Amino acid sequence: MKNSPISARIIGLGAYTPAKVLTNADFEKMVDTSDEWIMSRTGIKRRHVVGDSGEAASDLAIAAARDAIAAAHISPEEIDLILIGTVTGDMKTPSTAVIVQKALGAMNAAAMDINAACVGFLYGLTTAKAFIESGMYKTVLVVGVEVLTSITNYQDRTTCVLFGDGAGAAILRREDTANTGILSAYIAADGSHTQLLYVTAGGSRQKVTVENMNNGSTGIYMNGSEIYKFAVRNMEDAAKRVIADAGIKPEDIDLVIPHQANIRIIDSLAKRLHVPDEKLFVNIQEYGNTSSASIGIAMVEAQQQGRMKKGDLVLLLSFGGGLVWGAILFRM
Repeated sequence: MKNSPISARIIGLGAYTPAKVLTNADFEKMVDTSDEWIMSRTGIKRRHVVGDSGEAASDLAIAAARDAIAAAHISPEEIDLILIGTVTGDMKTPSTAVIVQKALGAMNAAAMDINAACVGFLYGLTTAKAFIESGMYKTVLVVGVEVLTSITNYQDRTTCVLFGDGAGAAILRREDTANTGILSAYIAADGSHTQLLYVTAGGSRQKVTVENMNNGSTGIYMNGSEIYKFAVRNMEDAAKRVIADAGIKPEDIDLVIPHQANIRIIDSLAKRLHVPDEKLFVNIQEYGNTSSASIGIAMVEAQQQGRMKKGDLVLLLSFGGGLVWGAILFRM
């Protein structure tokens, strides 16, 4: 996606994670695992979960969105479009986006959900860029939000330790200035690999029953070893595409924020792209894999820590079930 004289600039960020925390020590009491096993294979120490709080995806999204709106110094009425990346929305219909719209009072906005698994936030940012550059909308709210614990099989020790809940949000606004905002974006999909990561029950093909709830079919299945190979290879390709498209040198990038899914994937990707530690942002140890919320949460923390400042070139990379993947290069 080529750079345009019209820019979609990120002017405000927000994030929210539930108060309850599940540590590796908690999982040692639940399944046959250990802190050492989890840390060595995933890099995860803790994850924030809704637990019994009653929080749904919209509650997390609303909190993150309000922070982003405040950071952008705009009113909800100025938002033209709301895009929610999620696979764990409040209900089948209506969309989580319209629930968020009502709560925010953003009554001038169109609203829709995007189901792109862990790449939902990047798909949302790319869609926002396209709408803004077309001239159709000026101000767009993008949220990545997941309550993955609602579809986690806590009897599967290989996957249950991975997932957390949370939301990350961004406000994008049109600027008639080149070389700012999202400089380049690339999203892709390969449906021939749907068997590598999926939830069987809960859709029109297989309804939820007592039987499939008991046998784990309502939980996430993942072929971790195959996902690993796919993720590293395709995120590397996506990164090279957006860097070339933007016409910059890799060494000019100030910060790389990958999807926080697995520390081994992050480390392998960093080596392939020759990203030094000081330019790589990692917070998986605190949140685990929050799917479409992952990058938004990381962006907020990077900004708070002074590692993502105005004028910085930032590279975002993600992959997820579908299989889908993508990259975005932007100037903060």
